[in-house]
Amino acid sequence: MRNTTLFALFLLFSSTCVWAQTPAELFSEGSQYSAMKISPGGDYISVKMKDKDGLQKLAIFSTENMKPKHVVFFAGNAQVGDYAWVNDERVVVTKEYLKGWSDSPLYYGEIMAVNADGSKPTYLVGYQGSVASIGTRIKTHETELRATSSILDPLRNDADNMLIDALPWSGSTRLDYDRRHDVYKVNVYTGARTKLLTTPIALPKYIVDDSGDIRFIGGTDRNNEDHIFMRKGEDWVNLEKLGLAGFSPISLTTDPNVIYATEAENGEPTSVYQVNVTNGEKQLVVNDAKVSPSHFWINQQTKSLFAVEFEPGYPYYAFVNMEDPRTKQLKDLLQSLAGYQVRIVSETRDASKLIIVAFDSFTPGRYYLYDITHNTLKLLADAQANINPNKMAEVKPIKITARDGIELQGFLTLPEGKEAKNLPLIVNPHGGPHGIRDYWQFDSQNQFLASLGYAVLQVNYRGSGGYGEAFERAGYRKWGSDIQHDIIDATKAMIDQGFANKDKICIVGGSFGGYSALMSAELAPDLFQCAVGIAGVYDLKMMFEEGDVQRYDYGNAYLHTVLGDDKALLDAMSPSKHVNQLKAKLMLVHGGNDERAPIDQLEALTDALDDIKYPYQTLIMDDEGHGFYDNKHRAQMYQQMADFLQQSLQ
Repeated sequence: MRNTTLFALFLLFSSTCVWAQTPAELFSEGSQYSAMKISPGGDYISVKMKDKDGLQKLAIFSTENMKPKHVVFFAGNAQVGDYAWVNDERVVVTKEYLKGWSDSPLYYGEIMAVNADGSKPTYLVGYQGSVASIGTRIKTHETELRATSSILDPLRNDADNMLIDALPWSGSTRLDYDRRHDVYKVNVYTGARTKLLTTPIALPKYIVDDSGDIRFIGGTDRNNEDHIFMRKGEDWVNLEKLGLAGFSPISLTTDPNVIYATEAENGEPTSVYQVNVTNGEKQLVVNDAKVSPSHFWINQQTKSLFAVEFEPGYPYYAFVNMEDPRTKQLKDLLQSLAGYQVRIVSETRDASKLIIVAFDSFTPGRYYLYDITHNTLKLLADAQANINPNKMAEVKPIKITARDGIELQGFLTLPEGKEAKNLPLIVNPHGGPHGIRDYWQFDSQNQFLASLGYAVLQVNYRGSGGYGEAFERAGYRKWGSDIQHDIIDATKAMIDQGFANKDKICIVGGSFGGYSALMSAELAPDLFQCAVGIAGVYDLKMMFEEGDVQRYDYGNAYLHTVLGDDKALLDAMSPSKHVNQLKAKLMLVHGGNDERAPIDQLEALTDALDDIKYPYQTLIMDDEGHGFYDNKHRAQMYQQMADFLQQSLQ
């Protein structure tokens, strides 16, 4: 049962009639609600909501009766990004900008604050001296800061101040591992700030105690090695002298001399340790043989880790502190909401009320208010109110053995109401390829395809993130070989196991997945009847010359590391160079403003196809970038893709 007030507010923001949606429109919407939180005093509940233009606004409600109090929004193409409650009445928000050429919102370090009732809006931190409203004109107090600032800690025991992390703008494109961040204490009403410290290392991770003091800072040096620094007086001491180089901090423990930290040895998945910061002793707490932790859950009262989440297939929790009250609470919630993945996402200052989100492969997310004092659980909203979980497809974790014996993990989405046998199959390789992986979760595009009767295969090929550094590095300079072999081998396994009809297989992917759609179709031309490339890269040498990755030194360093400098190898791994091997029907989708994979990438492929008079169809959206963010454009793509699949696999 959805909350009627929230649903009514969604209808106000939405331009689509929810009662007359096509499947393409339904699954193109994405989440209407996200990032729900409760104020420290428990009087207000806030949630990000999308308006009719796809921009995020922040709606604030009274907890008592769920009546709306205020909506935080920005003019133009700006939207609410991250946000935090900094006291019982006041919320701070970051300001993002949606740009067609970017694959994610752009953020320039602007932070604003406003009371729950809309009063006292203030521009706290940013590069501008005067900015248009968050509902009204914002006050400024000489708060210019030319840095990319983010909310570090709301300081729950200090009603007037918060901590921010700020990376000063240098104007350089160099990969500078010596760039330090600054930490400021900022008044949440005036924006007045005091610089507290400059970090001793780049890419910092902080451990802040309940008094608001930064006790430890972790970071990464130019050799890509992790370090932990401990505050001693005014100095920061590198704990590598205790043999703790390579460790990264997680949280405090109940012992002031011991912290939780992670380390990954010999390229294996990351493990969690308790580390004594006085003598360097370390004790293994938990690890998983296959995957690194996906989330760390920290009690905000004690600032101490109580659970570690792993997701090798189906997710599970490893509880590291059985005495922590959060452990019992999360266990009770998992029992009450059996079958769901459950996360505590916000809590009151006294932890008497928690906001939790429950989700699984059928359900995008359901937000609940858990009242610990009265032991009640109240449904507040569904993240995607129009999705009926009972009609969604099942997602099953699977294991595949690649041709060289490496075990791969993936997921198979099976259409509802159909026997899992001899099904038409869509292979959906994820983007990246490095640092990214697929999870057991609701996926709108895959559910859309399953609603049309297709099974959908996802595989975490070598090179994917989350399985340890050695597994990820195994994909370096293997984009057009070993990675594609993993995708092809997983597809053949679905045929061998009886799930897939060998004569009705298509490969569909976005970004690197678009690259894989074409590359796999060339390497295994008799396996795939069709291929859909969305925002793909098709000429690897061009990545060093065009697009936003190569503009920065760190992007160039990444390309040289993962692709190498051998031009013959780059050509061998470029789909545009091997179109004569194709047999599949082709659909190519691209955004005209794409800066990650510029339209030149598409043209390199279509020019090669035209040279041999190979047929294909295209969908080009001139005002979209690396991914379609307009719901109407995404729905148009889904519908055209559905028509293409039906024609190709009939």
